[in-house]
Amino acid sequence: MIILKDKKMGSIAPRFLLIGFILFNFLDDIHAGVTSNFIRSEWPSVDIPLDNEVFAVPSGYNAPQQVHITQGDYDGKAVIIIWVTPAEPGSNQVKYGKTEKKYDFTVEGTVKNYTFYNYTSGYIHECLIKDLEYDTKYFYEIGEGESARSFWFQTPPKVDSNAYYKFGIIGDLGQTYNSLSTLKHYIQSGAQTVLHVGDLSYADRYKYDDMGIRWDSYGRFVEKVQAYQPWIWTAGNHEIEYMPYMNEVVPFKQYLYRYPTPYAASESSNPLWYAIRRASAHIIVLSSYSPFVKYTPQYKWLEAELKKVDRKITPWLIVIMHTPIYNSNSAHYMEGESMRAAFESWFVQYKVDVVFAGHVHAYERSYRISNIHYNITGGVSHPVPDKSAPVYITVGDGGNQEGLASRFNNPQPDYSAFREASYGHSTLEIMNKTHAFYHWNRNDDGKKVPADSFVLKNQYWNKSLRRRKLKNHLHAMVPTFEL
Repeated sequence: MIILKDKKMGSIAPRFLLIGFILFNFLDDIHAGVTSNFIRSEWPSVDIPLDNEVFAVPSGYNAPQQVHITQGDYDGKAVIIIWVTPAEPGSNQVKYGKTEKKYDFTVEGTVKNYTFYNYTSGYIHECLIKDLEYDTKYFYEIGEGESARSFWFQTPPKVDSNAYYKFGIIGDLGQTYNSLSTLKHYIQSGAQTVLHVGDLSYADRYKYDDMGIRWDSYGRFVEKVQAYQPWIWTAGNHEIEYMPYMNEVVPFKQYLYRYPTPYAASESSNPLWYAIRRASAHIIVLSSYSPFVKYTPQYKWLEAELKKVDRKITPWLIVIMHTPIYNSNSAHYMEGESMRAAFESWFVQYKVDVVFAGHVHAYERSYRISNIHYNITGGVSHPVPDKSAPVYITVGDGGNQEGLASRFNNPQPDYSAFREASYGHSTLEIMNKTHAFYHWNRNDDGKKVPADSFVLKNQYWNKSLRRRKLKNHLHAMVPTFEL
């Protein structure tokens, strides 16, 4: 009889058991999900009155207001500065430099305005500042004479695989007292850029001229943050504003006038979907309410953009959208199914790290799962664990006036790791190319309370390290056989 023997141990069975144990532990476990039983005594979900100080108009004739900035190019060396002058166009210039009150450069922008029903907007200025230095603080000034206003921003580090960076994630913000709580807590987080997953002002909850007025109040409301750091935004359903009864039938009209994006830098044909690279992250912004099925411009653009991602340079691949693909809340249940069918297989193929969405006014985080093998004639008909899939996180909990979505479907599905109906915000702190720290912070009656957190392992680099470690373990353990 032929017996396989290990020269050192005799039987090889213990070795194979150990190999199996190592293989098992290289896979992440999926544990039972948690539905939080926390019940908050929330502030009323009503918009803050217009005469509140949070909407204060800056002093001085025609003083710039509603100042906000966003990334202005593909790699973080440019910013777009947007502001509104209420009475007349005024100056289009931005003065800027590296020293406060000492401006070495001047750039000329553009100005425009629009009408919506009988509302006429102020004069919306847009100015692109480019060729900036990485990791540098810049001071800038807009306006004229005694009405001039000064702000600053910090450019990101150079695009690099090990660049540290901290993102905030906010969705469905609005302009309520809960929204104010979220903003105050976000400011304390130390994050450097916000990824806003859509539904900004909730101005469409009003009618006629009040819609434009509430866009203005929102702009002043968030200026305390948006004038100093870029927000990367996508459009939600509340930005569509399709209002035939007012003869306003151009979708996203007010949003697009007020919130430009660097879409051309990523070769997108539309400002509603685009991509940027910032520090060690490649961020893809999708539009849930624009055509995205096969052959459409958004579909073809995403197909091309994913092929451009270089995980050796930007290891973190992040997608933001408004409508969640996975959602176990009764609110907006399965509304993201069509986009899941269109794009999920790409998310798995390209090993997207995390997908952030909003829309549902609650918080939920999934495990790494996919449903890519399902089709209408057969195959697996439910999500299954998938180590190549992203984590899906819903953060539609910024504080808007529609209130919380407190009815989760029961039982909690296996793919759902944690869910809670509370207001809050998230942060993603990228430490290096292999690990990031994620936190969701609940606004507990006005106090920031950490409620969910985990270590996010990079899909590209950790799998590479895992393969190398496994190869080394196996190489060290391969038995020498003799017949």
